[in-house]
Amino acid sequence: MADKTVKVRLVKGLRGCQARHRLSVKALGLNKVNDVRELKDSPSVRGLINQVHYLVRVES
Repeated sequence: MADKTVKVRLVKGLRGCQARHRLSVKALGLNKVNDVRELKDSPSVRGLINQVHYLVRVES
């Protein structure tokens, strides 16, 4: 059985957002607009995604 993963894409720039949210995006491994990362679907990753939901798009 394969581990579940979730694809996350950064769709908005980080300029003008809170410093905490910049750190959350960095923790997800996203640097530039349109960067995509495939991450393990865990509660901690889901929490980071929920915190910056207005900056990212989930492509599971």
